[in-house]
Amino acid sequence: MKKLGLIGGLSWGSTARYYQIINEGVAKRKGGLHSAPLVIESLDFATIAACTSMEDWDCAGSELVAAARRLEAAGAQGLMVCANSMHAIDRRISDAVGIPLIHIAEAVGARMKADGIKTAAIIGTRNVMAEKFYRQSLVSYGVSLLPPDMELAEKVDRIVYEELVHGKVSRESERFMKSELADIAKQQVQAVVLACTELEMIVDVRANLLPIYDSMSIHAEAGIDFILG
Repeated sequence: MKKLGLIGGLSWGSTARYYQIINEGVAKRKGGLHSAPLVIESLDFATIAACTSMEDWDCAGSELVAAARRLEAAGAQGLMVCANSMHAIDRRISDAVGIPLIHIAEAVGARMKADGIKTAAIIGTRNVMAEKFYRQSLVSYGVSLLPPDMELAEKVDRIVYEELVHGKVSRESERFMKSELADIAKQQVQAVVLACTELEMIVDVRANLLPIYDSMSIHAEAGIDFILG
């Protein structure tokens, strides 16, 4: 098995889910007492959040590049960033190391292409919805996307940064997301992408009118594939 490096803490709760999903997947596919060979750099999310709130990608980039180099030095043969928004600087991170970066949006796009999905909506935080990097990745896999709903993105931002990164799950937020997903299902799309690693905390990805592509779980499964070659 290959050793995989995770840049986490973005937030720590979603990183814990990555760790769980990857280990469960390796154990299921390998059997016996097998678990995943992982190296984790869990960053201080407050430092990164301060950078991105000021749209200071250089600030965030220096933190993530340093983490990527430490993971490579620790023997990681591949790299994953356990967040969606930080893939805005994916090129800077991958150029700083000699190991491959498994891109979250490319993992989602490949899964959607394999499933024959041609139209979709994205739900994510303001950074993901406002920047082009995520949408361009999905479009490159033949997926046509609804225009970004920035009003929804602002509400998702509040839920994520005021609740989910603190481990808080409210019924109000669960109902809000269920209502938004029902509204999206009325439009001409085949699926919805959850482009935020915390949203699975308040969205039942198996109980919706449309197929839900949860970026976090799909990315983690790509990590399993890498580990097992």
